[in-house]
Amino acid sequence: MIEIDGAHGEGGGQLVRMAVALSALTATPVRVVRIRAGRPVPGLASQHVTALQAVAGLCSGEMKGVDVGSSTIEFRPGTIAPGGYGFDVGTAGSVTLVLQAVLPVACASGPVRLHLVGGTDVRWSPPIDYFARVFLPLLRRLGGHIDVEVQRRGYYPRGGGIAEAVVQPTQAWSPIELSEPGPVRRVRGIAHVSNLPDDIPKRMAHAAVRRLHGFRDVKFEQRTYRGDEAIGQGGALVAWAETESALLGADSLAERGKPSDRIGEEVAAALRADLDSGAFLDGHAADQLLIYLARATGPSEFRVREISGHMETMGWLLPQFLSSRFSVARDGAGWRVSVEPKA
Repeated sequence: MIEIDGAHGEGGGQLVRMAVALSALTATPVRVVRIRAGRPVPGLASQHVTALQAVAGLCSGEMKGVDVGSSTIEFRPGTIAPGGYGFDVGTAGSVTLVLQAVLPVACASGPVRLHLVGGTDVRWSPPIDYFARVFLPLLRRLGGHIDVEVQRRGYYPRGGGIAEAVVQPTQAWSPIELSEPGPVRRVRGIAHVSNLPDDIPKRMAHAAVRRLHGFRDVKFEQRTYRGDEAIGQGGALVAWAETESALLGADSLAERGKPSDRIGEEVAAALRADLDSGAFLDGHAADQLLIYLARATGPSEFRVREISGHMETMGWLLPQFLSSRFSVARDGAGWRVSVEPKA
């Protein structure tokens, strides 16, 4: 049994989620200790518990200590099996973070159908539009076959959002070969709110478009959800830029007291900064893709604007389970990331 320090590096929920996912993928029992030890509220939160239960469900895994507040867990994986699975985060825990843990495991079997209930657009997690419009298209480039449909939006504190995912098996993951992103072909975005005034997504979108002046073909959708389309009040802005060879995204949530214009400006500024740095992936996509690249058919190289704590932590965690190597080096205005699957 491998023992993993849950407080290493970034020391958050991603470490424990991905440790259990890697355990299932490699059929290696794992014990994770000191879970989120450095956080204001240490131990497992509700959404972490649901993510671990989801991975265990897909592989008939045995778990010990998987309870809210627990600082140590043990996980013994079984055999990954196709089928239909349903998981409810319970409150406004993030469905995208549950998907982040489950997808690598589901892709190893399949076909798998997932029914997830929880928050679709909540703090400290990718909004569902970023997941569907940026992360999944990138995963498809690597060989994945995943589709997600949002049936209902859900926000903090009520949750209640519904997302359905269909996952087909992936026989082999393709690497990313270092290349120049090339000029921007188009910029797209979605500004949405639920049970809030219609002018909020308009202001978010218009502020983003103003900040992205100079790029060609910039278009933002504006959506307002009401009634059965959403539970509670909330919203988000997600934007993505398509170049000749790259896809980069940025996002920000609508929050009480945060001006709509500022949301649009933040998203546009982050997207522009990535493009100006010559990045091939944005930082959020990069750390989420590492688990796939570490099992690809060849080495990968790509450029990012900055190295996040999540990425560094994943670079440390992956070699605990796989014979992979992760390295970074300064490269102009950004960083070059190298992943060797069979180091």
